[in-house]
Amino acid sequence: MRLLFAFAFGLLFGCGILISGMGNPAKVLNFFDVAGTWDPSLAFVMGGALLVTAIGYRLIFRMQQPLLAQAFALPTNQDLDTRLVGGSAIFGIGWGLSGFCPGGLVPVLGIGLMEPLLTFAAIIAGMLAARWAISTRYRSDTAQA
Repeated sequence: MRLLFAFAFGLLFGCGILISGMGNPAKVLNFFDVAGTWDPSLAFVMGGALLVTAIGYRLIFRMQQPLLAQAFALPTNQDLDTRLVGGSAIFGIGWGLSGFCPGGLVPVLGIGLMEPLLTFAAIIAGMLAARWAISTRYRSDTAQA
């Protein structure tokens, strides 16, 4: 049942990305081009997402437990550390250079263009590099202790 709901909500999200045009990197890049061909539609998409999220959180947190899980899985770490800031910066730079956010990338992977595939490969490579760097640091810290 959980898998069916995950598929349905993923499909709904992907359709929303495609209908809004956020799968088109030119539309996203035009949002960042405030001195040229600025396109505010990304701000409206983000605003709509924030509104839906705010309403959803208000409704969900009134529940004793989630519908499809035993408990809510909320982050506990509230520290603003170098990993969070660095990862956010790398994410923003990649988004600004490619025009693809991972949420907008996945729905367009199958359309046969090379740019989404290259961006996807770069994201996977970045994730693997980060995992390697973290595990190397962990092994180094453990060896010193």
